[in-house]
Amino acid sequence: MGQVGSAFDNAMMESFWGRVQTELLDRRKWRTRLELANELFEYPEVFYNKQRRHSSLEMLKPDEHETLREPKVNPA
Repeated sequence: MGQVGSAFDNAMMESFWGRVQTELLDRRKWRTRLELANELFEYPEVFYNKQRRHSSLEMLKPDEHETLREPKVNPA
């Protein structure tokens, strides 16, 4: 955390909510608040953390990156 009023304090959350806006909210309309609430819950759990390709992971999905980085186990 930086000083009071520092722009960097909320940078990660601002970036995340910007992604939510462009990848989820701007793409469709919902009939009920419950439907929107369910989508907002599923977005980070299902899409953002598991399916979305990340530039910091060499444009791989997190699951793909973990599979490539797992140490090879030699059978004894």
